[in-house]
Amino acid sequence: MLLQEIIRRKRDGETLEREEIQQLARGIATGSASDAQAAAFAMAVFFRGMSAGEAAELTLAMRDSGTVLRWHDLGLAGPILDKHSTGGVGDKVSLMLAPLIAACGGFVPMISGRGLGHTGGTLDKLDAIPGYGSQPRVEKFRRVVAGVGCAIIGQTADLAPADRRLYAIRDVTATVESIPLITSSILSKKLAAGLSGLVMDVKTGNGAFAETTAAAVDLARSIVSVAGQAGLPCSALITDMNEVLGWSAGNAVEVQEAVDYLSNSRRNERLHEVVFALGAELLLQSGLHPDTASARSAMQNALDRGEAAERFARMVAALGGPGDLCERPGAYLPRAPIVHPVYPMKKGVVRTVDTRAVGVMLVELGAGRKRASDAIDHAVGVTDFAGIGSPVDTETPLAMIHVRDPGAATWAEHKIRAAVHLSDAPPNAHPLILQRIAQQ
Repeated sequence: MLLQEIIRRKRDGETLEREEIQQLARGIATGSASDAQAAAFAMAVFFRGMSAGEAAELTLAMRDSGTVLRWHDLGLAGPILDKHSTGGVGDKVSLMLAPLIAACGGFVPMISGRGLGHTGGTLDKLDAIPGYGSQPRVEKFRRVVAGVGCAIIGQTADLAPADRRLYAIRDVTATVESIPLITSSILSKKLAAGLSGLVMDVKTGNGAFAETTAAAVDLARSIVSVAGQAGLPCSALITDMNEVLGWSAGNAVEVQEAVDYLSNSRRNERLHEVVFALGAELLLQSGLHPDTASARSAMQNALDRGEAAERFARMVAALGGPGDLCERPGAYLPRAPIVHPVYPMKKGVVRTVDTRAVGVMLVELGAGRKRASDAIDHAVGVTDFAGIGSPVDTETPLAMIHVRDPGAATWAEHKIRAAVHLSDAPPNAHPLILQRIAQQ
């Protein structure tokens, strides 16, 4: 069938057949489907949706558009595990969780993406590390996972190429927030990695694609269900994204925060809880630990003894980065020439944060992309961002802005003041982990 006829059928709300979905995925992977056709298909799905069966077929078709990894020949002594986040502002959880799980006996072949819309991407953060090869050949990827216990890379030409191309097109065509497309994008990469277990961090709030808890639950159920249809054990946590996760947002600044976390020098409590909650899911799901208390104890020991930091350092070195990044991050990570404090106009307590506005501001500064071809400025970002409930005044800043020029600093200062809302009294506490979704 002509590709335009398949697109027309979806545009008109019809249910696509397996062969049609496979043909479309092949066309996207090989280039026989044009950018315009891929974008039109994404827009049709955005407005018309897909059934669970269609989403599963799209997932499997994109998985099978390239290499599907197998691990049994390496004789690994633990399960193949991974985590994925739906995206947030300041979400650097993968940088800590992958080496932490590796230190606890799992093997983590993490295939990550670049930033989508106003949210940052793990791959963009790692590209801030000089020399880090985020797209190695498959055999090198396998060697690093086997030798170190974890490797965080981007999609290579071999792994789910249909998703790789569609992912970039969605980012610049306002079709990111589609549950079937998000589901198939995430799971096609994870299934191509040959996983035996997955945990999803589905974020909700004003900084997430799923702004309401109901929308996040719908997305989590879609991912968990489609994963089950594909034979992959999977659970999901719904986590809060109504403020920056951790103290920083950007690229190099988030790598710095991850290094601080792993080296036990500085640790944000909310970030720490998300890391441990997701890590416990994986350690229990895989049978590496029998209960939550045991899993958390193992992770804490791995941090305290420096084993997680060691895994991170070995991963960075094995993929071409500096061997002493954890000891001397300031010698390698790019720095913006201007670090400018943003003070509130009055004393108060942070009541709410327009987190999406913060993410959009970072994209405007160059920390994200407006077009798929845009280069990233890894040095710009924010640090020391005041969380909800934090007291601030004319001597205690809302955040520190890392920018290239004074004009950008002044512009970003206004944006942050507009995004952070103060009150006289501390706001009511809001939960960080809202719900858990498991396979039936």
